[in-house]
Amino acid sequence: MFISLRPHRHDVLIAVIGLAGGLALWAAGLHPQAGRIFDAHWMALLPLVVTAGLELMRRSRPQAALVLGTLALIADQFTTGSLATVLMYTDLMYAAVVYGTPAAARRIPVTTFLVTVAVTIGFLAWFRNPEALLIGVVTGLVSFAPALTGVSVRNHREAAEAAQLRADQTALLAEMDRVQAVTAERSRMARELHDMVANHLSAIAIHSTAALSIDEPDTSREALGVIRQNSVDGLAEMRRLIGLLRESGADGPPSVAPTLASLDALVGQAGANSASSGLVVALDDGREESGPLPAPVELAAYRIVQESLTNALKHAAPGPVTVRLGRSREVLTVEVSSVFGDRPGPRAPGSGAGLVGMRERVALLGGRIEAGPEPRGGVKIWLVRAELPVEERT
Repeated sequence: MFISLRPHRHDVLIAVIGLAGGLALWAAGLHPQAGRIFDAHWMALLPLVVTAGLELMRRSRPQAALVLGTLALIADQFTTGSLATVLMYTDLMYAAVVYGTPAAARRIPVTTFLVTVAVTIGFLAWFRNPEALLIGVVTGLVSFAPALTGVSVRNHREAAEAAQLRADQTALLAEMDRVQAVTAERSRMARELHDMVANHLSAIAIHSTAALSIDEPDTSREALGVIRQNSVDGLAEMRRLIGLLRESGADGPPSVAPTLASLDALVGQAGANSASSGLVVALDDGREESGPLPAPVELAAYRIVQESLTNALKHAAPGPVTVRLGRSREVLTVEVSSVFGDRPGPRAPGSGAGLVGMRERVALLGGRIEAGPEPRGGVKIWLVRAELPVEERT
C-alpha cells in the first residue's frame, strides 16, 4: 500500500498547536522539573521541537516517530522538561497503534503494559515508599493508556471497514442478481416472442411467395386466406404476450399460458398452413397418465411442438408430420417427426433460434432434448425428442 510522505493537515495542526503550547509554557516559566543535569531552561526546547517535528510523521511513519519520540522523552527528563512534550508523546503512542502495522498494534500495548509494571515495581523497590507508585501511574498514563485507546479506536475502525466491505459485497451481489434476472427475463421474452410469432410468420412468408409466384386466382385466394388467418392469429398471440408481460392490464387479467389441451387446435392450424406443401400433420397422444402437469412443463411441451411444426413447415419434405406424446410417472416425452429432405416450392428462411430456444426451455426444467436426422423404415426423418421431468424442481 502506498503511503504519502506529505504530512496530513491534521498532523500539521497538532504539531503547530503542540509547539505553540510548549513555547507558551516555556515563556511563562512553567517547568515541571528542577535539579536536572541540564538545568538551563532553553535546553527543554530541544526535545519539544523534536517531538513537534515527529508529529508530522504520526501517520506516514508512526513506528519511527514513536521510537524517536521515546528518545526525545528520555532526553526531556534530563532537562527542566515541558508538559507539551509529554502530551505530544502520548499522541505519538496513540498514532503508532492506530496507523501502524497490525503486528505493531498488537505488540505496543503489551510492551507498554510490561514497561509500566516494571517501572512501578522497580521504583517501589528502590524508594521503598508507597509514593513511588505515582511514578508507575504516570508511566501508565503516558504509555499504556494511549496505546490502549489506540487499540480501541483501531478495532472500531476495522469493524467499520469490514461492515462497509460486507455492505459493498452485498450490493455487488444484489446487482449481479439483478443483471442475471434481467438477462433471464429477456431470454424468456425472446423465446416466447419467437415461439408465438415464428409459426404464423413462416406460414405468411410461404403462402405469400406462392401467391406471387403462381398466377392462378383460386391458389392466390386460398393463399391470401391463409395469410389473413395467420395474421389475425399472430396479432392475438402478440396481445397475449403483452398481457403476460404486464401481468395485469386495464382490460382484465392476463391471458392463460397455452397447455397441452390446446395441441389439437395447434396441430389443426399447422395442417391447414402446410397442406399446400404436401405435409400431413397428425397428433398421436399416447399418454398413460392423465393427471395434471406443472404449468412450466405444459408450456415447454407446447412450445416445443409449436417450434417443431414451424420448422417442418419451413424445411420438411412432403409427407407425414407426426406429433407424439408419452408420459410415465416421472417424465413427459414429446416427439415430432417429419420427412427429412428437399422439397419443391417456396421455403421460409431459418435462423436456428428455435432450436436454441427449445434447448433453453428443456435445460431450465432439467430435462433432455435431441434433434437431428435418423433413418426410420427406409426413410430419413428429422426427429425432435424431448424428455421433461414431470415433478417440479425444488
